[in-house]
Amino acid sequence: MSTENVFPPQPKPKWLRVKLPTGQKYTELRGLVDKYKLNTICTSGSCPNMGECWGEGTATFMILGNICTRSCGFCGVKTGRPEDIDWEEPEKVARSIKIMNIKHAVITSVDRDDIKDMGSIIWAETVKAIRRMNPTTTLETLIPDFQGNFKIIDRIVKVAPEVVSHNMETVKRLTREVRIQAKYERSLEVLRYLKEQGIKRTKSGIMLGLGETEKEVIETLHDLAAAKVDIVTIGQYLQPSKKHLPVKEFITPEQFEKYEKIGKDLGFRHVESGALVRSSYHAEKHIH
Repeated sequence: MSTENVFPPQPKPKWLRVKLPTGQKYTELRGLVDKYKLNTICTSGSCPNMGECWGEGTATFMILGNICTRSCGFCGVKTGRPEDIDWEEPEKVARSIKIMNIKHAVITSVDRDDIKDMGSIIWAETVKAIRRMNPTTTLETLIPDFQGNFKIIDRIVKVAPEVVSHNMETVKRLTREVRIQAKYERSLEVLRYLKEQGIKRTKSGIMLGLGETEKEVIETLHDLAAAKVDIVTIGQYLQPSKKHLPVKEFITPEQFEKYEKIGKDLGFRHVESGALVRSSYHAEKHIH
């Protein structure tokens, strides 16, 4: 992504207005996060659904640092040389989940193409640590593509999270522009492999408003169905900064409803489709 390009954000339509998070559960968790300096994507990413998810006892944690080796045009995470691996991180995340009394945790990470195991050992150890310290907490792991290396992906398969997710992010034509170091077919292959290896719930998500057509979105849904994906999330892309890809279109609520119906007709177990939907939206429902 060129840093020379500057794209001023477009004004948002009325259906993208977000209510401030409220409620006793949210207030309690916010206090714990601040007191113990816990690192959740919910807060660092200013997620619009934070209040709703926390109210349901769900939170998302990012591991392996906050600097990514990839430079996707849509993502607000910093790109560059990542810091050294923190081998105490699995215990720290598990402790955070215990302090917050989280019922369902989503774990995600930056891409770590800079190291041989691509961070997969920390991934597996984090799942194990959470299970030891929080035996009743269910888990979703939102994983990178690990460059399509099945031996590395097997580390995730072996610890058997309730849901394993990997996002397509966009349609095939736009993948090279939106996910510069990723490949559409490779992501599909990862999702297909996870299901073949016995993962009970596989999941993927796409963002809309980057210039895709309705036909391309429907083709992507067909590709995900063919890969035996169980759960799909469809949301509106929002530009993190002027240096990121611009929003080409704000998708209407009616169009999101149409995609939801198409997804359900294709046989997905769950389809979350709406402007404010993000990868972990209603994540606690996806284990059933």
